[in-house]
Amino acid sequence: MFDLIIRNANLSDGRKGFDIGVTAGRIAAIEKRIEAVAVEEIDASGRLVSPAFCDPHFHMDATLSLGLPRMNVSGTLLEGISLWGELRPTLTKEALIERAVRYCDLAVSQGLLYIRSHVDTSDPRLVTAEALLEVREIVKPYIDLQLVAFPQDGYYRAPEGVASLARALDMGVEIVGGIPHFERTMDEGRKSVEALCRIAADRGLAVDMHCDETDDPLSRHIETLAAETVRFGLQGRVAGSHLTSMHSMDNYYVSKLIPLMAEAEINVIPNPLINIMLQGRHDTYPKRRGMTRVRELMAAGLNVSFGHDCVMDPWYSMGSGDMLEVAHMALHVSQMGGIEEKKQLFDAVTVNSARTMGIEGYGLATGCKADLVVLQAADVQEALRLKPARLYVLKAGRVISRTAPRISELFLKGRPATIDGGLDFVPVAAG
Repeated sequence: MFDLIIRNANLSDGRKGFDIGVTAGRIAAIEKRIEAVAVEEIDASGRLVSPAFCDPHFHMDATLSLGLPRMNVSGTLLEGISLWGELRPTLTKEALIERAVRYCDLAVSQGLLYIRSHVDTSDPRLVTAEALLEVREIVKPYIDLQLVAFPQDGYYRAPEGVASLARALDMGVEIVGGIPHFERTMDEGRKSVEALCRIAADRGLAVDMHCDETDDPLSRHIETLAAETVRFGLQGRVAGSHLTSMHSMDNYYVSKLIPLMAEAEINVIPNPLINIMLQGRHDTYPKRRGMTRVRELMAAGLNVSFGHDCVMDPWYSMGSGDMLEVAHMALHVSQMGGIEEKKQLFDAVTVNSARTMGIEGYGLATGCKADLVVLQAADVQEALRLKPARLYVLKAGRVISRTAPRISELFLKGRPATIDGGLDFVPVAAG
C-alpha cells in the first residue's frame, strides 16, 4: 500500500512510462508498473514528471512592489537602485510579509518549492530581515526558503553596512552575501570579498555574492572570490551570481579564470531575464546582452544554475515565478538549442539549482523527497518550448496545487474538436 502512485509518467531524466510510488512523503518506488494500490492515484498519461523547480537567486523583499514609489520609467538598473533607495525607508514589516507570502502563492502554482532570497541589509532597521525570517517560517510547510544577508549599497560603502550584515546573520539569516563591484573602488571591492569570506569561514556559513554585474571587462571580482574560496576552504559552498562582465572579458584571461573557478568549485548563477534586460545599456550597436558564458562554464564542469532574480519590482516590471520562462530565455540568449543542451538548461532550474542550494534528498530516485511537478508536456525539450501548465504540484507527496490542462476547442469543419498543446504537437522523432 502506497500513499500515492503517479502512473505512466515520463521522467525528467529521460525515462518514459514509469510509475512513482510515494510513502510517508518520500519516493518509495520507481518502476515500469507498480503492482500495488494507493490511497490516491494520479494518471500522468505520458506527461512529464520533474522534481520541483528551484530558484537560487531572488529578491523577495522587493517582489511585487512595482510602482512604489513610482514606475521605473527608463527600465534601467541605476533607476531601479534609486527607486529602491527611496522605497526602503518606508518599508513596513507587515507590507513586506504580505507581498512575499503572496509571491510564494504564485511560486507554488508554478511548481517552485525552493527559493534562495537575498535580503537587503543596508538599512540598519533591518525590517527586511525581520520580515523575511518570519516569512521563512510561514511558508516552511510548502516552500524551503533560504536567506542571504545582502549589503545592497555596499559592505563598506553603506554607512552601517558592516555592522548591519553581522546583525542580520546573528538574527538567523544563514548565507553571507556581497556586492564587490558596487563598492567605491576596485580595491574596496577586493577587501569586501576577503572580509565576507572570512566571516563565512568563521561562522561555518555559505557565500552567495552578486559579482561583476556590469559590462566592464575589468570588473574581475570573481577571480578574487575564487581565490578566497580556496584560501578559506569554502569549496562548493560559494556562489557567484550574475558574472555578466565575463561576456566582455578577453578570451585569454577567461581561459585562465574558468579553471580557477573550477578549482574553487564555484557555483555560478546567471539570471537570464534580468541580465539581458539591464546590461548593455551603454552600447549602441553591436549591443551586448549581458549573459555570462554559460556553455563554456558548463563544459568546464562548473555547476551552473539559473535564477529568476526579480518579479514586478523596481528593476524588472515582468516575471511570473516560472523557472521554465527563465530557462526558455537562457536557451535563446546562450544559443543552446541542441538536444543535450536543452537537458542541461532544464537541469539548471532543477538539479543544478538544488546542488547550489545544498538541498538534501532532492531528485527522482528512491528515498528522495516527493516534491514533484506533473507538467502538460511529454519531455524536457517540450517543457522548455511550451512553458506548460503545472497540472499537479506535490510537496512531500501531497497535492498542494492543481491546474486544469490547457485544452483549446476548435469549431472548424473536418478538423479536430480539441487541441492539447502539450501532447498533440510532440515532434515525431520524440514521440
